[in-house]
Amino acid sequence: MDIVQLPGTANVLGASWDGKGTNFALFSENATKVELCLFDAAGHETAIELQEYYNFTWHGYFPDVKPGQYYGYRVHGPYDPHNGHRFNPSKLLIDPYAYAIAGNVEHGQALFGYDWDQEAADLSYYDADSAALMPKCVVVDTQFDWEGDHRLEIPWNKTIIYEMHVKGYTQQHPGIPKKLRGTYAGLAHPEAIAHLQSLGITAVELMPIHHFYKHPGYLVEKGLSNYWGYDSISYFAPYSGYSASGIDGEQVREFKEMVKALHKAGIEVILDVVYNHTGEGNHLGPTLTFRGVDNASYYRLVGDDRRYYMDYTGCGNSLNVSNPQVLKLIMDSLRYWVLEMHVDGFRFDLASALARELYEQGTLASFFDIIHQDPVLSKVKLIAEPWDVGPGGYQVGKFPLLWSEWNGRYRDTARDFWRGEDSTLAEFAYRFTGSSDLYEYSGRRPHASINFITAHDGFTLLDLVSYNHKHNEANGEDNRDGEDHNRSWNCGAEGKTKKRDVLQLREQQRRNLMTTLMFSQGVPMLVAGDEMGRTQRGNNNAYCHDDKISWLNWKLSKSDQAFLDYTRQLIHFVLEHPVFRRRQWFQGRAIYGSEVSDIGWFNVDGSLMMAEQWNAGFIKSLAVFLNGQEIATPNHRGERITDDSFLIFFNAHYEMLEFTLPEPLKEYTWHLTLDTKAGGFADSSECFEQGQQIPVSGRSIVVLQCQREDIQLNK
Repeated sequence: MDIVQLPGTANVLGASWDGKGTNFALFSENATKVELCLFDAAGHETAIELQEYYNFTWHGYFPDVKPGQYYGYRVHGPYDPHNGHRFNPSKLLIDPYAYAIAGNVEHGQALFGYDWDQEAADLSYYDADSAALMPKCVVVDTQFDWEGDHRLEIPWNKTIIYEMHVKGYTQQHPGIPKKLRGTYAGLAHPEAIAHLQSLGITAVELMPIHHFYKHPGYLVEKGLSNYWGYDSISYFAPYSGYSASGIDGEQVREFKEMVKALHKAGIEVILDVVYNHTGEGNHLGPTLTFRGVDNASYYRLVGDDRRYYMDYTGCGNSLNVSNPQVLKLIMDSLRYWVLEMHVDGFRFDLASALARELYEQGTLASFFDIIHQDPVLSKVKLIAEPWDVGPGGYQVGKFPLLWSEWNGRYRDTARDFWRGEDSTLAEFAYRFTGSSDLYEYSGRRPHASINFITAHDGFTLLDLVSYNHKHNEANGEDNRDGEDHNRSWNCGAEGKTKKRDVLQLREQQRRNLMTTLMFSQGVPMLVAGDEMGRTQRGNNNAYCHDDKISWLNWKLSKSDQAFLDYTRQLIHFVLEHPVFRRRQWFQGRAIYGSEVSDIGWFNVDGSLMMAEQWNAGFIKSLAVFLNGQEIATPNHRGERITDDSFLIFFNAHYEMLEFTLPEPLKEYTWHLTLDTKAGGFADSSECFEQGQQIPVSGRSIVVLQCQREDIQLNK
């Protein structure tokens, strides 16, 4: 049967179903011919040359093509690697704008545009057909009943982020039906959401859900796979492997149902997105999508030999964001996820790579300028991972207005402080108060700092206090991969141990780190499972383990249950007290006319910290006063905010110290609220008065609280 082809439009890229037929449009500036390939359920292919070409876009409208149709492209053009062209029509290609993809790429030589066995292999030409190894794009009907759902717009200063993997979070959850585990529907299940609500989580940050290259050859040969998903091959399609239904194209609806369920529970959805590189790798990588559609347009190539790729990511290639069409792809993708899929924000992997123009990072790069003025994207949560692997790629503190950043300096400082390294109290104080030294000069507020102790990349919290060294042998790279300098401390024994004193110290250190994270100004982020003792057995680079190394274990030991209970109590405590979630910077002075400033820093003997002490690396203890009566910013109705006041004693020294109540605070009535050595929160029955000393055990935090109605300001 002949398939009817009408001109259609070049204005909407991808496969767009309008209720009557489907418009197909593909950008390729350097192609000489484009074939749309339609597949039936048995895999039989019908190739149709697209007749229309406008603004470098090949397009056509097909009245007979409906949702559920499988398709791909074959793109003709020069195969001239030295000039950046790698067209090869024997390779079936994924539509860069596909809304859904069925299945995964299967490893095999036919995926490659060159002959493996040739010398200077990628300069050769290999015409084996790759269709049998390639997933197929799927035409979808994007209509969905959102039932009034909308973005939640939770204020930054009330945000608690929980970084998680869609599969790993639910794969072993006993309360979720087996058929739903590891899927979008599993995350939408009431049992999955109940845990997040019980913690006080306000936003989940999902590790990559863009369809990715699951089975690259170098991992297949080791019996491993790309679990994390940081090798995107589509920027519109949710990964099909997280679909519970098994029906091709249904992953789009399931993702929307998940977002709707999380929103109903008061939880935002932030996507970890990877626009800096793709899963096609370097010049020796497979031809899956962009390489075959128009390699010279989509990728940054080396100027004097365009056979090779600029690699700012360590993953083989970098997207060519300086090309207007590539920039349009990214912006179209971002807007799609906000407008069509209702997500609340994005965390940009290796974001510095997106800002590079002419090999240099700059805050005025086109990518950031366009987002700044975009009426949709300028209103969502934007988080940068502010580094890449290229020269000058470490850009913490240098992103523009509207952007928050993963604060790597916060992570390093907190780890060093609690493992007893000679780091300065000045550094600790900056990180604890929101890192004004990094963000205030650019006009940003404390929420610019996304504070974290651990992330998906590196040790879990339990492993951070249990291992001095990485143990990545299971990755099959002879323990060469992963970070060597982890700033970790095993508390006296490497890994699993039965030594009671070591185990007790590890529990104490976990409480110290989690308490520091939650009490710090800025936005706290914890990693799924850290609240209940998840371990990767010392593996700090578990990207390739789709197994129990990476999945959350919901069978908790007594100590892990206790830490979960403590973490819940801690998060709800800080959410109840605005003094910990300020919208603006501390000013170091009284705001409302009292004789006591909004923050105070004191020595063990109660005296004020002196200038020379801030940079003395050997000092490992201090007291911090947070004045709940001196919060400068009102609420959204313009009403003054007041809170209890707090005196926090940090002792990273290995021995107990007796802190003296500072003279300016001696008339306050102080109740013991928290002691990380004693196990956590107290019943507030113990009080401290003028002249008393407060014993603070080695490597612990003690918190005293003065209720607002008890405050007696000095006259």
